[in-house]
Amino acid sequence: MKKTTKLGSLAAAVAVVSLMASCQDKEKTAGAVKPAATEVSSSEKIVYVNSDSLLSKYQYFKDLKVRMDGKAKKAEQDVQSKGQAFQREVAQYQAQQSTLPADQRAATEERLGRKQQEFQAYQQNAAAALQNEQNSENVKLYDKIADYLKGYAKKKGYKMVLTYAKGNSAILFADESLDVTNEVINGLNEDYKK
Repeated sequence: MKKTTKLGSLAAAVAVVSLMASCQDKEKTAGAVKPAATEVSSSEKIVYVNSDSLLSKYQYFKDLKVRMDGKAKKAEQDVQSKGQAFQREVAQYQAQQSTLPADQRAATEERLGRKQQEFQAYQQNAAAALQNEQNSENVKLYDKIADYLKGYAKKKGYKMVLTYAKGNSAILFADESLDVTNEVINGLNEDYKK
């Protein structure tokens, strides 16, 4: 189980959510992200959010990443532990194989074959369970961001919010005055603290 695959799907979910992103124009405490140097005019109808920054600064996403990384590591350790136990059992059989009668060898090989199939099924189920949980968390993340952004876009009168991600964006150029990323991050983090 690769962490990049798991986190990649979270990144993809946030990137999709960023399409509907909007901003909140508030300066907060010392720990808040500084707003962009230029303010977005309320007459602007299209703005954008940098999804890379959103991912790196949104506390809910950071907490989710830590939680999912922990679960992935625990699942990986569990599968690895079961795999090592099975390998020890196979090695033990191989060491004793020549001293066992034929019927006992056949029964042991059959039992080890079933155990191998059970282990493979366990491994696949563990990966599927982790992926299902990851997908569920992606939906929650998407909903959380989308709900915030829908309300704020309506309040500000924005008609469209685009997403920008370095190296993976449909936006080739946008004036920095249209970047509402920091304000969105501040608003999302405020809501998350509540």
